Amino acid sequence: SIAEKENMAAVAVAKQEVTRDLDHCDIPFYVSEFVEREVGNDYDSLRKLDNLIDKLSENKKQLEEQVLTVSSEVPKKIQNALKNAEDSKKALSRLLEEEALLSDSINSHLLKAQPWMEDLDVLISQVEEIERHLAYLKWISRIEELSDSIQQYLMTNNVAEAASTLAFMAELDIKLQESSCSHLLAFVRSTVKFWHKILKDKLSSDFEEVLTQLRWPFVGPPQSQAFGLAAPASGPEVCSNLEMLFCQLLKLQTSDELLTKPKQLPEKYSLPPSPPIILPMQIMLTPLQKRFKYHFTGNKQTNVLNKPEWYLTQVLMWIGNHAKFLDDKIQPILDKAGSSVNAGLEFSRALVMLILEKLAADIPCLLYDDTLFCHLVDEVLLFERELYSVHGYLSSFPSCMHILSEESCFQRWLTVEKKFALQKMDSMLSSEAAWISQYKDITDVDEMKVPDCAETFMTLLLVITDRYKNLPTASRKLQFLGLQKELVDDFRIRLTQVMKEETRASLGFRYCAILNAVNYIATVLADWADNVFFLQLQQAELEVRAESSAVSKLQLGQLASMESSVFDEMINLLERLKHDMLTRQVEHVFREVKDAAKLYKKERWLSLPSQAEQAVMSVSSTACPMLLTLRDRLLQLEEQLCHSLFKIFWQMLAEKVDLYIYQEIIMANHFNEGGAAQLQFDMSRNLFPLFSHYCKRPENYFKHIKEACIILNLNIGSALLLKDVLQSAAEDKTLMPNQPSATAALNELGVYKLAQKDVEILLNLRASWPNTGK
Repeated sequence: SIAEKENMAAVAVAKQEVTRDLDHCDIPFYVSEFVEREVGNDYDSLRKLDNLIDKLSENKKQLEEQVLTVSSEVPKKIQNALKNAEDSKKALSRLLEEEALLSDSINSHLLKAQPWMEDLDVLISQVEEIERHLAYLKWISRIEELSDSIQQYLMTNNVAEAASTLAFMAELDIKLQESSCSHLLAFVRSTVKFWHKILKDKLSSDFEEVLTQLRWPFVGPPQSQAFGLAAPASGPEVCSNLEMLFCQLLKLQTSDELLTKPKQLPEKYSLPPSPPIILPMQIMLTPLQKRFKYHFTGNKQTNVLNKPEWYLTQVLMWIGNHAKFLDDKIQPILDKAGSSVNAGLEFSRALVMLILEKLAADIPCLLYDDTLFCHLVDEVLLFERELYSVHGYLSSFPSCMHILSEESCFQRWLTVEKKFALQKMDSMLSSEAAWISQYKDITDVDEMKVPDCAETFMTLLLVITDRYKNLPTASRKLQFLGLQKELVDDFRIRLTQVMKEETRASLGFRYCAILNAVNYIATVLADWADNVFFLQLQQAELEVRAESSAVSKLQLGQLASMESSVFDEMINLLERLKHDMLTRQVEHVFREVKDAAKLYKKERWLSLPSQAEQAVMSVSSTACPMLLTLRDRLLQLEEQLCHSLFKIFWQMLAEKVDLYIYQEIIMANHFNEGGAAQLQFDMSRNLFPLFSHYCKRPENYFKHIKEACIILNLNIGSALLLKDVLQSAAEDKTLMPNQPSATAALNELGVYKLAQKDVEILLNLRASWPNTGK
């Protein structure tokens, strides 16, 4: 009705007028929202008002009860809190009063005790000073007692106890090192020095006398060692004296180290720390050191810069001559004394130090004479090799490699190494036999068909590795590794230059020899990458690169996971060169094959007689030039390329020939029954067998041809059925329950490579189809 519409309009206007006051609790807004939600525009729902009023009344009652409850409980809580605060305030006041009383009492006590404390401080300081004086006197008394004991032992000729007492005194000296009593330290040190000199002189004299009786040192031929190693009548007594004096001298080791500063080479040589040579061994080495200095220093004829092998060989002879005596006579004494020293190694270490001093003095004099310097390095490396392999020298000891690792010497070594390596490369590439294999007449050895220049080059790299692998630091080894990489890259560039000269004769002997060389170098470098030595260098290179941030995180990850190697960059360049050269050879042969196949392309496949019309199938005459070309080139390259390269070559060639015959001959012609049979005979009985020497199933490398022949030679019924299946699949019709899918049908025939469209095209290349009425 009109009245209802007017009422609704009035309500709508009222709704629009009631807006929410965001700053205050707007009751009219909430009431309006409530009415709108509960009643809305449905005036029939007004009958719900009774229930709604009851519900609101109940809610109001509950809210009033909650307000009454809260208003009754909150004052109690507040009252309790105030009471607790008052109690806390009173307790704090009491504590403050007690604290003030206690503080006054303490201050009063401190004032009374202050004079006593000052008197006690004076007394305590006096007591501490007396105690220090007493301790000082006790140390002096202790040292004097020990000194008197040593004197008594010497007067009674008890040298062993005197040596033990001196060793104890030396240990006390070490304990006093942190003391600030300089006069006491000087007194102890002077006392140790006094008795050490007396005991050392006495024991050294007696020890040298025993060594003389044993005819030490053994500098002559092995026969002169007979007395020292055999047991003559007086042998037991001499050996007993040797053991006794050796042990007594060992007891002087501590005091000797305190008093004697060992001779050291400059820090630039970065020698590893090593303990001093034991005292008895020093005495045993004295005559040999004198001989060495006499012959190899000064103006003696034996001291010449161009003959480092003289003093190196002399030291090796001395080590060898004395090894048995040291093992049989001296080592048991050391073991019995509880010493961990190895007599032979101790002896070798002392003599090697003579070598190091000699090298440090000589190298600056010949640093810029390439011939002399190179000769010195060669002789030092030979010396090191024998020292480690024959005499068991330890890599943790100072060695000649530390001298060669000194910056100026090492850089000179790198320069000379590179210079002679480049000269060697020039000579090996200019040699008449550079591209001929040394083992060409030995089939089982000449599998890689490596030309002489490549084998010589890799031998050169191997020799360089042997020369630097014992360098003491990874950084030096990495610098040599960098040199090797430079040489590989230089050799690759030289091979590329020679290859470019031979490009027109890409099937020629020299071109194949270059290809064999590239393949051999890449193969050997890949083998080296798995060697423990180069794996260690890879780890060192990873650490260096990680510190310098010179490479990406990806490259660091590859290095760390061993996915790559230190030679990867070189190997990749060589592999690229190898692939380019092989591709050029394949293209060359493939062009010849295409030229020879021109007549075969023009064969009249549509009019050839069927197989039934021929007594015996024979190869197409037009196919013979192509087949002969293939045969001759395969034989030629099998002879000239190594097995792995030839395998890549014939597979690449087979792939190109397969596609060529399929695309240019098969797909470009139509075939009657005879033509299809002739094509299959040419391929399966003539083309495929050319490759049967290199694999068991050569047809698998000619899948396009093989599968095309299958389709072209299907009998009529199978061909019609296949055509129907393919046509149904193309029209996307629903297959009958017993009808196979197109892929399954092709697979059943042995067709896996060709796509369905290609098979449809091949079926249409068949010339004769029966009239099916379609």
